[in-house]
Amino acid sequence: MRKRLALLVLCGLAVLLGTVAPAGAEQAPGRPGHGPDEFVVVGHRGASGYRPEHTLASYELAARMGADYIEPDLVTTADGVLVARHEPEIGGTTDVAQHPEFADRRTTKLVDGQPVTGWFAEDFTLAELKTLRAVERIPDLRPHNTVYDGRFEIPTFQEVVDLSRRLSRELGRPIGLYIETKHPTYFAEQGLPLEPALVEALDRNGLNHPGAKVYVQSFEVSNLKELDKRLRVPLVQLVDASGAPYDFVRSGDDRTYDDLLTRKGLKEVARYADALGPAKDRIIPREADGSLGEPTTLVADAHRAGLDVHPWTFRAENEFLPTDLRSSDDPAEWGDVFAEYEAFLATGIDGVFADHPDIAVEAARVALR
Repeated sequence: MRKRLALLVLCGLAVLLGTVAPAGAEQAPGRPGHGPDEFVVVGHRGASGYRPEHTLASYELAARMGADYIEPDLVTTADGVLVARHEPEIGGTTDVAQHPEFADRRTTKLVDGQPVTGWFAEDFTLAELKTLRAVERIPDLRPHNTVYDGRFEIPTFQEVVDLSRRLSRELGRPIGLYIETKHPTYFAEQGLPLEPALVEALDRNGLNHPGAKVYVQSFEVSNLKELDKRLRVPLVQLVDASGAPYDFVRSGDDRTYDDLLTRKGLKEVARYADALGPAKDRIIPREADGSLGEPTTLVADAHRAGLDVHPWTFRAENEFLPTDLRSSDDPAEWGDVFAEYEAFLATGIDGVFADHPDIAVEAARVALR
């Protein structure tokens, strides 16, 4: 909230002084949801419906398909370099299992209290990670993406920043960064906290100011509260479909995500965050048979608290769609994702996370014109 207020003050001063922003200046994320030009389309892990996720190729395709933001999930290497991966465990998204020189790195760790077996980003230096190549995470649902297996490196956060700047120039519009800090408590426990490196990177790149086209998001609460003291860009509280933020669990706080979504909870969230990123079933739950149900009051409640709402994740495959919008029994076949978008856009949401950004852009264009 304080970042939005600071931006409004700056804008008011500009009006009083009769000044205008220079041509091509980046615009801060304002209060979206008023039309297709303000609606936020986030390329979820890039255009992950078309390319292996968290690769420069996936991010670039998302931007060229019309996404306003590309979304890098950040983890860290052993030498403290931020890289884009969905999870600390990299066995499912890279070809590390094909590298015999790293066979002894396979291990089991507790991630948010749950045992996970595989290879972990923080056990590799950046130089070692750069010898690996990305692979499709869900090949059974996206077999067409497997043709790109082995072609793309694991990008550093700096490479993603550089790509966003190049694409902004080439496309003639700012391509923003919608950054997630992955498992912050876990990485702090490894002695490799993500937040100092992220703040330093945003400062170094001139992206820590209210006009930067940047969001920072987390499923945890305490790291967002700390980042609110150090960042001047909008923060987003992610909310899972169930459970609790792991930092609450770790500290013995008995609150859950449900508690964050009460009217009292939303007011508290608005003290440190500017937007809410809920699992989409929080907005329109599914019926017992898996079909799309009736909307909750979450969007209106969040707006009342001063929070924008960017639900996740919209995908075209039957596997991820409500049963009444599926096209067949084949989980990989595409269903009526436009009907799903239509229902959600009618609730007044301010943006979406989309694996197929081109579909999201088209849905918003039609529904919000």
